[in-house]
Amino acid sequence: MNTAIIFGLLITLMLTGMPISISLGLTVLTFLFTMTQVPIESVALKLFTGIEKFEIMAIPFFILAGNFLTHGGVARRMINFATAMVGHWHGGLGLAGVMACALFAAVSGSSPATVVAIGSVILPAMIRQGFPERFGAGVITTSGALGILIPPSIVMVMYSVSTNTSVGQLFMAGVVPGLMLATMLGMVTWYRAWRFGYPRMPKASALERIRTFKESVWGLLLIVVVIGGIYSGKFTPTEAAAMSAIYAFVVAVFVYRDMRLSDVPKVLLSSASMSAMLLYIITNAVLFSFLMTSEQIPQAMAQWILDKDLSVWVFLLVVNILLLLAGNVMEPSSIVLIMAPILFPVAMKLGVDPVHFGILIVVNMEVGMCHPPVGLNLYVASGITRMGITELTKAVWPWLLTMLVFLGMITYIPAISLWFPTAIGAR
Repeated sequence: MNTAIIFGLLITLMLTGMPISISLGLTVLTFLFTMTQVPIESVALKLFTGIEKFEIMAIPFFILAGNFLTHGGVARRMINFATAMVGHWHGGLGLAGVMACALFAAVSGSSPATVVAIGSVILPAMIRQGFPERFGAGVITTSGALGILIPPSIVMVMYSVSTNTSVGQLFMAGVVPGLMLATMLGMVTWYRAWRFGYPRMPKASALERIRTFKESVWGLLLIVVVIGGIYSGKFTPTEAAAMSAIYAFVVAVFVYRDMRLSDVPKVLLSSASMSAMLLYIITNAVLFSFLMTSEQIPQAMAQWILDKDLSVWVFLLVVNILLLLAGNVMEPSSIVLIMAPILFPVAMKLGVDPVHFGILIVVNMEVGMCHPPVGLNLYVASGITRMGITELTKAVWPWLLTMLVFLGMITYIPAISLWFPTAIGAR
């Protein structure tokens, strides 16, 4: 009964158009103060202890690093390098877009930032070269979603905060799936370009490849700073995030000099605004998680599943369906913070690996960012291309179908996620 009241109130508030973060907070407070005897002091204490986690500090630092790189010309240099490497294949600029998105994802941690940074440069170039606008939009919208799978990833940090899973292990576990999905998206791009005879570029010389690599190497080194620092034990993930922000600032302002010092306050302000929004969502999600736990909802759900003797196979299928449905109405951060505390205890009782479960959730979030009505990447791409959401939805379907196939592989082949962290001794 209480479960129905809680979710009924939450859905009602969301349907009024109220922001999800406020809907969460109001649901919790309304239920606590009208149907329970929980003292207000315990609510305040839970709010404080819930966000007093060192890992949360990684979020504003990764956002800041991504903003410095987006404004600092790093994306353009990565596109030049990617074009020199794969531009001569069928659909060369499209393949370069996939490769550039994968590289930029590895330094930004944000999917919308990847779409904006890569898409705003490569989409006009693709149209000038004769590619259909739909093709370019489909490539960039879906490849941009790599920003939340290839580490570092803000969504992985959110999952870590919600479930107390190691951020470092999640980052390592995201490497192979990220590269695998990038390869699959690239294969779809190549096939469609070959089938429809889309343009190719002249093959770049070895000197051109070396030159573009040298120009982009300062941005690429950020991958080494973050992943290498965490793996070697030099940094915690949070310290690596802080280092990435400092490194990105130095590269953008003093190495590439694409950003003036006078531009830095604007970047700091936009980063602070985005961080505050995410931290506000986290705060209210912590309250919601507290309510779920106090009402024994995850435990009751776990017991119900165990009593029904549902297999792990069926449970993971249900999780995917739930998360894909949630992706229709919510953005990734909210979904992870609401659903992870509910589903995680059930997964643990069924023996699902916590890191594998985290990667499964992240891949679901990727798919959710590329399908309507709330797919964030669709709206970002719409702003760049001036295409409508309906038209963009038609444009992304070949790549979106590939992502769904990949989701099935990640769900039922845990080794894809767990092989690399196990091989390097991170587990």
